Amino acid sequence: MTEPWTADPVRVGLVGAGPWARTMHARMLAAGPETELAGVWARRPEAAADVAAPYGAATASSFAELLDMCEAVAFAVPPSVQAELAPSAARAGRALLLEKPLGLDLASARGLADAVADSGVVSQLVLSKRYHPRTREFLARARQLKVAGARSCYVHGAFLDGEMATGWRLEHGALLDLGPHLLDLLDLAVGPIASVRAAGDSRRWIELTCEHQNGAVSQASLSGAVRLPRARTRVELYSEEEELVYDTAEFDQDEGWAVLRREFAEAVREGRSRDVDARRGLRLQELLEQARRSAA
Repeated sequence: MTEPWTADPVRVGLVGAGPWARTMHARMLAAGPETELAGVWARRPEAAADVAAPYGAATASSFAELLDMCEAVAFAVPPSVQAELAPSAARAGRALLLEKPLGLDLASARGLADAVADSGVVSQLVLSKRYHPRTREFLARARQLKVAGARSCYVHGAFLDGEMATGWRLEHGALLDLGPHLLDLLDLAVGPIASVRAAGDSRRWIELTCEHQNGAVSQASLSGAVRLPRARTRVELYSEEEELVYDTAEFDQDEGWAVLRREFAEAVREGRSRDVDARRGLRLQELLEQARRSAA
């Protein structure tokens, strides 16, 4: 059972006012008691005000003003914007709650990760599936297996229309947006990935084949452009002992958000990042770059 939160809530400033900022970040951070939504800044002031208003949070007139309001910064913006702004927040001594991927390319991701390392601030990635209790149960069971091979998919139709069909997702496709989730899970469940190659079109359907350091091989199918009733995320592990299946179809995502909020606040108060940090983000970005180059 989780112990009651007795420390002061971490004052978090939110950068961004798009659908993900509104429906996830702001709602999660304002739910407390571990965090407080201290303020919101976006390049469109009216959008920032709309996100802040339901929670009584302030609206910052500039990024610098937001930094003055908070002790940690959450980013819900395109990867290029995150890679541009997050290093400044790190150098200002603010803890960072980062989205994946860290940047649009390996160079910008490395610049962000280096800024975090140089400043020594706490960082944490919003790899949403990692925080769900059932994901952790799956990974714990996977560690007991000698996996020979794995198949996985993360597919949906959100890029076809609707709020999530945003510019960077339509341009770069599923590899950068969905790929980090499956690569992270396969790297942990099967074993460290030694190499990854890709085939297909990231904007329609892309297939990844991973070779793992232990000799296992896994595959990942990614698409944001197929019409389905709901998103489908599934990992199948095969071994001599048993088949182990992970499927998020029945997940209550709010369970994961509560864990994410708690662990970020604990990391900030302890002054020590967990394993899902900017270094992990850089590792995933390196795998994404391998895949991108192989498909080019």
